[in-house]
Amino acid sequence: MQLFYNPTLDLSVSQFNFSEQESRHIVKVLRKKEGDILKITNGKGYLFEAKIISAAPKKCKAQVISSQKKHQKMHWFHLVVAPTKTNDRFEWFLEKATEIGVNEITPVICERSERKKIKFERLEKVVQSAMKQSLRVYLPKLNPAIPYSEFLEKDHKGLLFIAHCDDGEKMDLKRRVAPDKDITILIGPEGDFSPTEIDQACEKGFLPVSLGDARLRTETAAIVACATVNMINNG
Repeated sequence: MQLFYNPTLDLSVSQFNFSEQESRHIVKVLRKKEGDILKITNGKGYLFEAKIISAAPKKCKAQVISSQKKHQKMHWFHLVVAPTKTNDRFEWFLEKATEIGVNEITPVICERSERKKIKFERLEKVVQSAMKQSLRVYLPKLNPAIPYSEFLEKDHKGLLFIAHCDDGEKMDLKRRVAPDKDITILIGPEGDFSPTEIDQACEKGFLPVSLGDARLRTETAAIVACATVNMINNG
């Protein structure tokens, strides 16, 4: 099954055009023709079936023939992760987190962050591609990068956790996660959160958690957290 993405689709649309890039891929690469049926999501939970009515390589046109709404899971999972030193590792994390299942991702700039800026548009495309590849119909919300202290000042709901490697009492994440509960997890940079940042998070209600005995890279820690939450909510 090949899944396409069109954020403008909703129940009021009967006919639409694919973008020039998508049109070229559909007609030239996949060799689709008039009458062929395609599956499209708008990233908001809807799966549409549409029939190609004009297979033009620069403007492929399709007619919606059916729609189906897939309900979102009861919990909202928000991963807050410091960007990695290299772009490709952060892109890998975004891809895998989207495949496993995450609702929202916020990159945060910490005291020890080696990367202070991200290419937002590029990362959005990575998330979109991973959504299509994994046949998901909900596009995770990717937020612009924000300073760590500024993120903590926002309102946060549900279960709040900070995963760090510093000494101190911590409980395994899998023992803290509860099914169908909103959850936010903070994952620090390669040098970990500073003691001050850990204290600031705890003052805001974030509970320290462990992701295991091994010292993990930022992107690995984020995926372990993502897999743990997914396992608890699908067990």
